[in-house]
Amino acid sequence: MSVYERLKELEIEVPVIEPRFTFVPGVQVDNLLFISGQTPEVGSEMKYVGKLGESIDIEEAKEAARLAALNCLGEIESVLGSLDRVERFVRVIGYVRSAENFGEQPLVINGASELLIEVFGEKGNHARAALGAGELPFGAPVELEMIVQVKE
Repeated sequence: MSVYERLKELEIEVPVIEPRFTFVPGVQVDNLLFISGQTPEVGSEMKYVGKLGESIDIEEAKEAARLAALNCLGEIESVLGSLDRVERFVRVIGYVRSAENFGEQPLVINGASELLIEVFGEKGNHARAALGAGELPFGAPVELEMIVQVKE
């Protein structure tokens, strides 16, 4: 089954991502694609805002991580032309805007990891970092970067 058939089955729509700032969505070096950071935006509006341990809970932040991952898929598609060119996800780096003493960043970034596995199956398994951050752009609770192996 192609990635697009799986997305249709799951009723998931991949957004079209156009950078609003001075960067490109991703850079391919040999068979690795380095994806720029994405936050949980819809269009140019931040759908989720807050700091974990203060104004946003883990379940809501997991949804934010899922949306940020979906935006990363939009970046991948814009660079490669097709998500079917993804060989596998190598690494996901997740930043979680965290209040002092909040240490459950891995639970938040699970929202992104679960989406990748749901859509890509085994190809969605990846190495990962889930890091706390004091602040993220425009109040976002999460930001994600990805490294993807591309089919030759």
